[in-house]
Amino acid sequence: MNISIRKHILSNFKNVSKQEMEDTIKESVNEKDELTLPGFGVFFELLWQEADKETKEEILNLLEKAINKESNS
Repeated sequence: MNISIRKHILSNFKNVSKQEMEDTIKESVNEKDELTLPGFGVFFELLWQEADKETKEEILNLLEKAINKESNS
């Protein structure tokens, strides 16, 4: 059985409103649901592909800050 996680995630969110997407992301983050991590990976991949150089730098800065904050907790 060959399942494409990317295709599955993208088909689940096709024609979903921004509000529905935000609600899903918030719920997954609040519940710390590890089953949603592959979906976040797909979202991050799409975000990274669409981002310009400046946005990528901002993403990296935010990630660095968040990772350092978490490692100090």
